[in-house]
Amino acid sequence: MVYIELNIKMNPENPLMEIVMVELGELGFESFVDIEDGMLAYIQETFFDEQSISKMQIIKENPSLFSYTFQIMEDKNWNEVWESNYDAVVINNRCGIRAPFHPENKDIEFDLVIMPKMSFGTAHHETTSNMIEFLLEENLKNKSVLDMGCGTSVLAILAAKLGARDVVAIDNDEWAYNNSLENIVMNNVPDIKVFLGDASLLPSMHFDVIIANINRNILLNDIQAYALSLNSNGVLLMSGFYEQDIPIIKEECAKYDIAFERYISKNNWVAVRFIK
Repeated sequence: MVYIELNIKMNPENPLMEIVMVELGELGFESFVDIEDGMLAYIQETFFDEQSISKMQIIKENPSLFSYTFQIMEDKNWNEVWESNYDAVVINNRCGIRAPFHPENKDIEFDLVIMPKMSFGTAHHETTSNMIEFLLEENLKNKSVLDMGCGTSVLAILAAKLGARDVVAIDNDEWAYNNSLENIVMNNVPDIKVFLGDASLLPSMHFDVIIANINRNILLNDIQAYALSLNSNGVLLMSGFYEQDIPIIKEECAKYDIAFERYISKNNWVAVRFIK
């Protein structure tokens, strides 16, 4: 999978930078890194449209404040990149996420081993961390669970460790699909079923819990499919968007009788819990 790195130059302390991040998220950018003089943002090459950047409202209104460049990222060995930069993470003193080259953590309840095949998609990001916090609070014993847009399948793996049955992980990226298969083997949860695809696979499937950590636009497009696949009294956990996006997510869910319960937030990134 090839990514585009967008380098936006601006004073990172300027509050407009947060608006830029929101607008980039709406365009499909997946990951953001603060740098000394601005921000780096990453998007799959397939979804990149240079004209959409220049047409962003915040940039059009403040042309003297921003400058940007972009480049196609080298298709490198992301395992080596992560081995030099990837620190183990522990969430709520219960769940640890580490790479195979990190030592086992015997002091926590769930020690998950994740080797990403790209530089994005572990519990280092607030969205994944928020979702893990939600999962640790859920009673998943013997429940069917879907991890939609699974990435590394870290959430599906944790769900299985928490006692879920019939766990399904779906991603439309072949790299994520293959990486999920590897991570599932490493964590000894072989019963997780992994599919290459998107929400079009869901009509024949039904779940007690659906997890979707993607981005706002994809979620809005797929909520109807989630609603049809979610069992009565089922739980829908979603992340990949900001606090200011909650109203539009709630509005879309309400169309399908999915009721908002609560959310958790870190650095303006949120995860939300809905009940059908």
